[in-house]
Amino acid sequence: MATDADLREKLRKIEALHAGAGTEGERLAAEAALERIRARLRQQQARDPAAETKVSLPDQWSRHLFVALCRRYGLQPFRYPRQRRTTVMVRAPRGFFDQILWPEFRELNVELRRYLQAVTLKVIRDEVHADTAEAPEVAEPWPAR
Repeated sequence: MATDADLREKLRKIEALHAGAGTEGERLAAEAALERIRARLRQQQARDPAAETKVSLPDQWSRHLFVALCRRYGLQPFRYPRQRRTTVMVRAPRGFFDQILWPEFRELNVELRRYLQAVTLKVIRDEVHADTAEAPEVAEPWPAR
């Protein structure tokens, strides 16, 4: 099973990849990667006006990750009244959203979900029951009473 440190290292590498890091030293410099992405956002804001994007996220973990990623880059996620909690709105240049923010979120989200699934299954196996396989499909339903 992946450890917390493994997950953190994968997340740093994904961030460095999306920042356009060129050397291994740059990949390890998380602050430099973050600044490169922020610089790209500023460049795109100068050329490309912000567009409002609506994102629907299936679970609270994905939503927390997306909101945190937006805030990391200085964007302010929000919701309108009566929107579902699964909806997050953000105003950002379309190019930045399509080329950096959304692809980075998707990669980070895959790793986070893998980690959460592994931890959950381990706790269930260790504390509830060792068999965490799906319930089998049966051919016929039981007769009604």
